[in-house]
Amino acid sequence: MNNISDHNNDEASAIIRPRLIDHYGILGAQNKFDFAIPFLHEDIPLYVDPFLMWKSPSQQDQSLHDTLINAFNAFGREANSGGMSQCVERLCRISECNEVGLGNSASRTGKRIGKEKALEILGLFERLPHYAKSECHHIEETQLYIDGISKDRISDLACNFLKSFLIDFTIDQCERAGIPLQDVTVSDVYSVRDRKFIDDYKAKLPCHPETGDNLIFVPKRWLRYVPWINYEDYFKHHCPQDDIAHEGEELNHVQVLQYNVNNYGVVDAYIKEKERTFEDCFNDPLFSQIPILSAKRHLTALKKLPSGKEDNADKEYERILELLLPSLLYPHLDFATAQSRTISGSSIRDLIFYNNRDYPFLDELNNDYQSRQITFELKNVKTVEREHVDQLNRYLTPGLGHFGVIVTRNELSKARMQQTVDLWSGQRKAIIALTDLDIDMMVQVFESKQRLPIEVVKKKYFEFRQKCPV
Repeated sequence: MNNISDHNNDEASAIIRPRLIDHYGILGAQNKFDFAIPFLHEDIPLYVDPFLMWKSPSQQDQSLHDTLINAFNAFGREANSGGMSQCVERLCRISECNEVGLGNSASRTGKRIGKEKALEILGLFERLPHYAKSECHHIEETQLYIDGISKDRISDLACNFLKSFLIDFTIDQCERAGIPLQDVTVSDVYSVRDRKFIDDYKAKLPCHPETGDNLIFVPKRWLRYVPWINYEDYFKHHCPQDDIAHEGEELNHVQVLQYNVNNYGVVDAYIKEKERTFEDCFNDPLFSQIPILSAKRHLTALKKLPSGKEDNADKEYERILELLLPSLLYPHLDFATAQSRTISGSSIRDLIFYNNRDYPFLDELNNDYQSRQITFELKNVKTVEREHVDQLNRYLTPGLGHFGVIVTRNELSKARMQQTVDLWSGQRKAIIALTDLDIDMMVQVFESKQRLPIEVVKKKYFEFRQKCPV
């Protein structure tokens, strides 16, 4: 078992932007899972929005929102009843929830708030009448009163107050997906019954394969890029700016927050308006396809581009394909990242995809070429030259697999096609080319929905294999 785990770990570390499921060799696109699949080396760039629980038709989510708000209000009451120092210390601790891996950190670790900021938050339960009466209805309101409190803090606070539920959710999702669990001790787990945090909570959780840190999953249905209730929306559409600043005076963030504290009725009106329009609030998917009309417009723009670098045509070519290909290939290939690399002074743009292997052709690529990921190299050239094929060939390492795609304007010449055939014969590496005509066909089937765009890639691969020796 250890040898298998070590082997999977080696493979996962070799691929680009590895996820937890890649470490365990678990197949499946993100859209097949109810949780956001954790990355091993970075955060998921989304945040928990408690408003999604509030507006949910699910009684479970509504109850969880009540739990969150009741816990937050109880926290404030405890601070005002002689427990300020303990509450400040705890609030600093629960201002980060590294186990969930949400946000913009490149290392899955964040920075906690300081005691001064914690005192400001708890001070709201003295300064605001409805807080003093334990009538805070949305924890996101704190963004409108306290400087330095934003979507990441709201998300982490919510996760820590609801950590007990998230642990149970994680266990269930791991058992469904086949992700191993370990006996661990978890800190900062809020007990609804005792209204206090437990620091030695025993549970079974997945652990980070490299650091050993606990991992906790979050339901996709709770995630947004920006909370429904947020400062930017309030400032733009609801803040009485003329009442705060004199004519010609630049209005700063701190002035607005101070005004809100002294005129909390304005914030209350904003909250009621956001509640009234709750039907417009939806979770943000980790990836969404562009509309068909948008795909057709991008295709038209692509066809009009000249080949080469004049007037930055190569950059525009890359930009269009970075929008088109992830949508055309989804969900059979999950988009991993776009990256640039430089070889011999030449800048090359690659699109890297996870091979979910949920389509027979893709499973075949994995079996024959160890392609757990697939690289699409973008070349806005009239004619693919020998060095272009050599460049992609050098990039096809055991970590990325031995199958790659050059996306270019025209079909390979007879000499270049023979070069790719020779690579297959000598090294068992497969390189195919997608042209403007192929991209056109992919957009057509994307629009018709009668076939799959990935079938165009399959067609070009089978045409390539027919030229290879038996």
